[in-house]
Amino acid sequence: MSQDSERTPSRTPDRAPSHAGGARPFRPHRVVVLALDGIIPFELGIPHRIFGMPQDAHGRQLYDVVTCSVRPPGPVATNADFSIMVEHGPEALAGADTVIVPASYQLGPVFEKGVLTPELESALALVRPGARIASICTGAYVLAAAGRLDGRRATTHWFDAAHMQDLFPQVDVDPNVLFIDDGDILTSAGVAAGIDLCLHIVRRDHGAAVANEVARRTVVPPHRDGGQAQYIQRPVPDARQASTTAARAWALARLHEPIQLRDMAAQESMSVRTFTRRFREESGVSPGQWLTAQRVGHARHLLESTDLSVDHIARAAGFGTAQSMRQHLQTALGVTPSAYRRTFRGGEVSTTHATTVGGGTDNAP
Repeated sequence: MSQDSERTPSRTPDRAPSHAGGARPFRPHRVVVLALDGIIPFELGIPHRIFGMPQDAHGRQLYDVVTCSVRPPGPVATNADFSIMVEHGPEALAGADTVIVPASYQLGPVFEKGVLTPELESALALVRPGARIASICTGAYVLAAAGRLDGRRATTHWFDAAHMQDLFPQVDVDPNVLFIDDGDILTSAGVAAGIDLCLHIVRRDHGAAVANEVARRTVVPPHRDGGQAQYIQRPVPDARQASTTAARAWALARLHEPIQLRDMAAQESMSVRTFTRRFREESGVSPGQWLTAQRVGHARHLLESTDLSVDHIARAAGFGTAQSMRQHLQTALGVTPSAYRRTFRGGEVSTTHATTVGGGTDNAP
């Protein structure tokens, strides 16, 4: 499994000032989507689709999503054969809790020289300190040109990653991940990775159950790790050949048990060598890497949704011991099981970078 790119999340920015007695009136978290000329309609629609669905127990929308441009209200050109009418100017950015910058095919000097246009620079200056900022695809160029990614790890569409790295040497561009959560700044790869990013934000803000329900209604996978590869260059398996689907289903049904490679191969009546080759052709990873990823995913689900001890979860996920599970979660996510559980069960977690967080002893809750 590739190294997960999710940083241990910080908490969502405050949504409203505290009142006397500590009570805070309900106000949905405001997401402002910055629509630039040349915007891709699909990516513009992602934040509205994902953040427009979550509700609390009283049926209130958890997010308020608006679109703005760098100019006064009016039409914004897309990369399709139509324009969109945007009803908010750049002043909307001042009230944003989260700002999202989708991709554009008309970034001009931002893409060519790494510098902001005057109107874009003025618009971004309105974003309040402490607001969370995220980009989808080449929207990362805007954040980089604004200096928001200096000294940080970031990603963009794999096709543009090398160009972005050359243009912004002060940014550590990773072309091999779906998204990167660096606390107050998040960047995603292209197109569908924007869905993964937005679902991750919902998951970070309100937990796995809310995010999974949004994913179910959107008919997409509930969670793809940020560290999952954007693009795996491999031949399409010959449909006439036997697949390894049955072996994967067999393994998923018994993650709590020791699983040997020869046993998986036997499910397909293949030799270990043939099975391993076929498995890699179909999935892009080895059977062992795939199995570890499934165990980590199951452990994450149990940490998020149950009060089972770390020892119990380690056995249920097939790691055998809590220490083995801690090591695998550290490698995959950069956090310990207890730190991960606190993140998605409402507790506070350090915002240290994922490669260094959780270095101490992790005690089972």
